[in-house]
Amino acid sequence: MKSLLSSCAIAFSTYSRIPMPQVEWSEKNMRHTLACFPLVGAAVGLIFWAADGLCALLEAGPVLRAALLTAVPVAVTGGIHLDGYCDTVDALASHAGRERKLEILKDSAAGAFAVIWCALWFLLYFGLLTELDSARTAAAGFVLSRSLSALAVERLPSARSGMGATLKSGSSFPWWALGLYTAAYLAAVLLWGEPVPGLAALAAAVGFYFLYKRMALRVFGGFTGDLAGWFLTVCELVMLAAVVAAERVVALWF
Repeated sequence: MKSLLSSCAIAFSTYSRIPMPQVEWSEKNMRHTLACFPLVGAAVGLIFWAADGLCALLEAGPVLRAALLTAVPVAVTGGIHLDGYCDTVDALASHAGRERKLEILKDSAAGAFAVIWCALWFLLYFGLLTELDSARTAAAGFVLSRSLSALAVERLPSARSGMGATLKSGSSFPWWALGLYTAAYLAAVLLWGEPVPGLAALAAAVGFYFLYKRMALRVFGGFTGDLAGWFLTVCELVMLAAVVAAERVVALWF
C-alpha cells in the first residue's frame, strides 16, 4: 500500500500541479506510477466537471464557459502535455530524418510551427466546448486518454532516453488496469444516460491510439515523453469532437 501511494504521489507531482508530498524516485516507489496516471485524469475531470457546474450556477454564457473549461486542464496539469505537443509538432514539421527529429524533440525552444499549431489546438478545443451540451462524458474522457497513453508507454519501445524511458523502465501498465479504467469510464457514461457520446468518444480514442502507434514507430522508432504529450493532447481534442458530434446525432434522431 505504501508503494502504491508513493507511485500515486509521483504521478500527480509529475503530471499535475496538485500539491503532493515529496517522494523519492526509487524503483519501489515508481512501480505503479503508470497505473496511477489515469487517476490524474480523474482529478482533472472532476475539476473540469466542477467548473462546468459553477458556470451553470452563475449562469455564465457559452463563451465564458468554454474559456474556463479550456483553461482547466492546462492549469491543473501545468501544460506539461502541451509542451510535448509543441515539441512534436516542430519535429513533424521539419520533414527531416529520424535522428534530426529526435534532436528537435530535445530542444526546449518553440518553433513557428509549435506556436501555430498550439494556437490552432486552443481554437478548436474552445470552439468545440462552445458546442458541448453536457460536460460529464468529456470529463470522464480525461481518464480514458491517460489510460491509452499509459498503455502506449507500456507497449511501445523507447525512441531515446529521457523521462518517458525512465518511467517505462521503472513502471508498468498491465492489461487489467486498462480494463478497470475502461469499465469505470463505461459505467460512468451509462449511469449518466450518455451511452452514445460515451461510446463515440471511446471509439475515437481507440482509433486514434492505433494511428499514434503507427506514426510513432514509423517516424520516430518508438515513443518519447514528448510524443506521449502529443498523443494525449490530440486524443482529448478528437474525443471532444466525437462527443459533440454524437450529441448532435442523439438530438436529431432520438
